Amino acid sequence: MKRIIFLFILTIVMAAAQAQPPMPEGPDMPDRHMRHGQRHHRPPFDPAKCEKELEQFIVTEAALTPSESAKFFPVFREMRKKLMSYFSDMQRNRFVDTSDNKACERAIREADQRDLDLKLLQREYHEKFMVILSPAKAMKVIRAEEKFHRQIFKKAARRDAKR
Repeated sequence: MKRIIFLFILTIVMAAAQAQPPMPEGPDMPDRHMRHGQRHHRPPFDPAKCEKELEQFIVTEAALTPSESAKFFPVFREMRKKLMSYFSDMQRNRFVDTSDNKACERAIREADQRDLDLKLLQREYHEKFMVILSPAKAMKVIRAEEKFHRQIFKKAARRDAKR
């Protein structure tokens, strides 16, 4: 008899739990993906996946053939790797003591030089692109890369606005 009552109560409790509306999600509400007190709004950034999506986007937008892609993307990846080293150097200037005029002057001059070096690097690789591809396709590649990054930033802005 006790077993029947226990099963009956357990059934009612389970039915009541299933009938509960889902918990609201918002900036101050816990979400379904909460583990160990941390909130997981989105999966962590995956650079390899992003790179693959960028390359596929470029192939589609610039209408690259498989043979063009095979020649172009090793050079493109080489350029991106070098560009990333410039961007990581830019992070250093975020921590300049603005009350130290000498440090600020040095940081400004370094940033200006980095910008010039960055443009020269882009020019060097754009020249290589035009040897591998026609200038028209190279221009389509450059525009496709810019478009891809704009779309990524817009998507991130919309996602952040929803929070």
